[in-house]
Amino acid sequence: MKTIGVLTSGGDAPGMNAAVRAVVRTAISLGMTVKGIRRGYAGLIENDIFDMDSRSVCDIINRGGTVLYTARCPKFRTEEGVLEAVENCKKHGIEGLVVIGGDGSFKGALQLSRHGVPCIGVPGTIDNDIGCTEYTIGFDTAMNTAIEMIDRIRDTAQSHERCSVIEVMGRHAGYIAVQTGIAVGATAIMVPEVPVSMESIIRKIKTAQRNGKKHFIVIVAEGVGGVEDIAKQIMAATDIDSRATVLGHVQRGGNPTLRDRLRATQMGYEAVQLLNQGKGNRVVAYQGSSVVNYDIEDALQMKKCFDERMLKIALETAI
Repeated sequence: MKTIGVLTSGGDAPGMNAAVRAVVRTAISLGMTVKGIRRGYAGLIENDIFDMDSRSVCDIINRGGTVLYTARCPKFRTEEGVLEAVENCKKHGIEGLVVIGGDGSFKGALQLSRHGVPCIGVPGTIDNDIGCTEYTIGFDTAMNTAIEMIDRIRDTAQSHERCSVIEVMGRHAGYIAVQTGIAVGATAIMVPEVPVSMESIIRKIKTAQRNGKKHFIVIVAEGVGGVEDIAKQIMAATDIDSRATVLGHVQRGGNPTLRDRLRATQMGYEAVQLLNQGKGNRVVAYQGSSVVNYDIEDALQMKKCFDERMLKIALETAI
C-alpha cells in the first residue's frame, strides 16, 4: 500500500490530533504517502483532500479538537454519496483509509470497505460508549475537565450551603457521570442505564443533611437531562437552595491528558500497521492492556455492559 488517507468524523474529542499525528508519521516511516481529508466524509465527497508530511502534524499532539476538522454528512448515507467518495479516493490514489470517530463513522468505513477501499476505524468519542473497546480517545480529558469545573462549582455551593445539580455529557451513556461522580464525591448520580427515582435522591440528601452535611452535588448524565426540574424538585422537598448547571461542550475541548495522547498514539500506529499488512474493514480497540482489532461488522454488533458496581461504589462512598 503506497498511499493512505486519514479523516476525523463525528463529534470532536481531545486526542484526535494525537491519533492523526501517529497515523501520518507511522505511514511516512513505512514509505507511504499520506492524504489528509478535511471535514470527514463531507470532505471526502467534496474532494477536500491535501498532502500531509511529518511537518503537517508538528506540535499538534497537545492540542484539543481536530486539525482535520469534522462535520456531519447526510449525503454519505446514500449510495450516491458513497460512490462519489470512492471515486475521489481513486482520483487521489488512496488505497486505504484511517477513520477516527465513533460508531456512526465506523458504519461509513464499513460502506467504503465494501466498495473496495480498505478502512481501519480508530475509536474517538468522549462518551466512551463504543462496544468493542474499553477506552475511547477523549474520555479521560473530558472527565478531567468536568472534575475541574465541578470542583469550582463546589466551592460556591459550600459557601452558600446549596445543592448543585450538574449535567455532564453522555447522551446515551453514563460513563462520564459515574466516574466523575466518584471523583468529586457526588451525593447522587443519575445515568440512563440505571433509572433512579427522585424520591430516593431526596431521601439520600435528607439523610446526609441530618448527618450534618450542608452542601450537595448531584451529577446527571446528559441522556437523563432535566437538571432544572431536578433542582426545583430537590429545593421544594428539602428547602435547600438548589441550582442547575449544564457543563456542555466545555468537556469536548482543552489539551488532551497523557492517557488520551498515549492511547491515541498507540491506536493510530496500529491502524497504519494493519493497512500496511493489507488488512481492512477493521476497528482498532483497547482491551485490558493491549491494542487489539476486530472486524467492523462484528465491532458494530458488540454491546458495552454498564458497570453497575461502579455506581454502587459511588453511592456507598457518598453517604
